[in-house]
Amino acid sequence: MKVLAVDDDPDIIEAVGICFALRWPEVDLVQAPDGASALEQFEIEQPDVVILDIGLPDISGLEVCSRLREVTDAPIIMLTARDSELDMVRGLETGADDYITKPFSHLELLARIKAVLRRTSIGPLGTSEEPFVEGSFHFNFSDHNISLDGTKVPLTPTEYNLLYHLTKNHPNVVQRRTLLAKVWGREYIDETEYLKVHVQRIRAKFDAISPGFDPIENERGVGYRLNLRQAAEAEV
Repeated sequence: MKVLAVDDDPDIIEAVGICFALRWPEVDLVQAPDGASALEQFEIEQPDVVILDIGLPDISGLEVCSRLREVTDAPIIMLTARDSELDMVRGLETGADDYITKPFSHLELLARIKAVLRRTSIGPLGTSEEPFVEGSFHFNFSDHNISLDGTKVPLTPTEYNLLYHLTKNHPNVVQRRTLLAKVWGREYIDETEYLKVHVQRIRAKFDAISPGFDPIENERGVGYRLNLRQAAEAEV
């Protein structure tokens, strides 16, 4: 596996390198000290995971994350000294899969990387599950294709997994902690911002296809359910 670590602090790069050398020596670590070289290294090396600081000397790590998301679904983990909730939300909104604040422990970093690799894997193609269809909403489990009005919805693996669990439980409400445990892992059951941001990103992608269409209903204080009344009504 190949990991791209982007940070202008050589001590952080060294700490990440030592972490892998001691506990995951199979990892091939690629380094970049700024945003421009990160984008260049990503194109050349095609890493499996990106560890990305926000405060880079040229391009903001948020901008780097956004530009990477235009070309890849590879997991991106923000590793930064910025520890406010607003910074975390901004990182997730630009496409980061996880957010770790400095200082960090080797075990925490490795655990987060392994967790993000688990949840960004949506399983093999070819499942025998029957497609879920309601009106103009189609969820084909066999090829991981979700579409609305015949247009494919471009979801990341994490977004796909979130919508998968809502679809499999339709029309019931799924509790927030249950969704966080199933999609992110039990260690994330209190990270409600992760869930809120990904729900917003899914909504935005459906809205881009059919303005005003919202596939996820918020049951205040409880959780979320799949809301397909609009898709069904569109077929009437």
